[in-house]
Amino acid sequence: MQILPAIDLMEGRAVRLYQGDYSQKTVYGNDPAETALSFKKAGAKALHLVDLDGAKAGYAVNAEAIRRILAGTKLPVEVGGGIRNMETLKQYLDLGVERVILGTAATGQTAFLESCLARYGEKIAVGVDIKDGRVAVKGWTETVEGSPEAFCGRLAGMGVQTLIVTDISRDGAMRGTNLELYGTLVQRCPCRLIASGGISSLEELVRLKALGVYGAVLGKALYTGALDLHTAIEVSE
Repeated sequence: MQILPAIDLMEGRAVRLYQGDYSQKTVYGNDPAETALSFKKAGAKALHLVDLDGAKAGYAVNAEAIRRILAGTKLPVEVGGGIRNMETLKQYLDLGVERVILGTAATGQTAFLESCLARYGEKIAVGVDIKDGRVAVKGWTETVEGSPEAFCGRLAGMGVQTLIVTDISRDGAMRGTNLELYGTLVQRCPCRLIASGGISSLEELVRLKALGVYGAVLGKALYTGALDLHTAIEVSE
C-alpha cells in the first residue's frame, strides 16, 4: 500500500484544515518545498498536494509552490483543488504532475470527465468526499442521491482508475479513519482506492492494507507527530 504524505497549500504555505473549514487552519510551514523534501528524506515515494486557494478560485493559484516541490523532490505527485477545465489540467501535467484529481468538476460535468479520461487516461483521478454517508459536492454544501458505493461504481464504469475517498467527518480530526467504508468500496469498486481522512495509527494502516486499499493519504498525524512517516511506510509496504 502506498503512503502519500499530504501538503495542503494556502497562500504559498503548508497548512492543515479541520474538516475542510478554511477558518480553522493551522500553518505547518512557510516553505512547502522544504516540507516535501523532509517527507522524501523520511522515505516518501509520492506526495498528495491540494491547492486550497485553487479549490476556491477555480484555477491553479499555488502552481509555483507545486513547481518548486516537483523540482526539489523529483517525486511523483498527485494534485487536486480547482481543476475545473482542460487548461488547468494541462497546466499541471505540463509541470510534471503525475496525476490530477478532479472533484466537483467531475461529478457535475460528465462530458468534461469523459473528455479528460479519453485524453489522459490513468493520469486522471477523482476525489470523492463522503458526508454523513452521502457523496458531498460543491464545497460540501450539496449531496448526491444514492450510496457512495453506487457513485464510485459509476465512476469506475466510466473508466476512472483511481479514486481518493475522504470521509469529511474524520478529516483533520484525529478520530481514526472509516475502515468500514473503505472495506465496502474495495469489494464493490474495481478502482485503485486511496483512503484519506483521519488516519492516525499504525494499526489503521495495517488494516487498510489488509482490506486491499491501494494507498493512504497521511496529513495531520504526520504534522503532529502522532505517526512517524518512516515507520508508516515500513508497515504499509
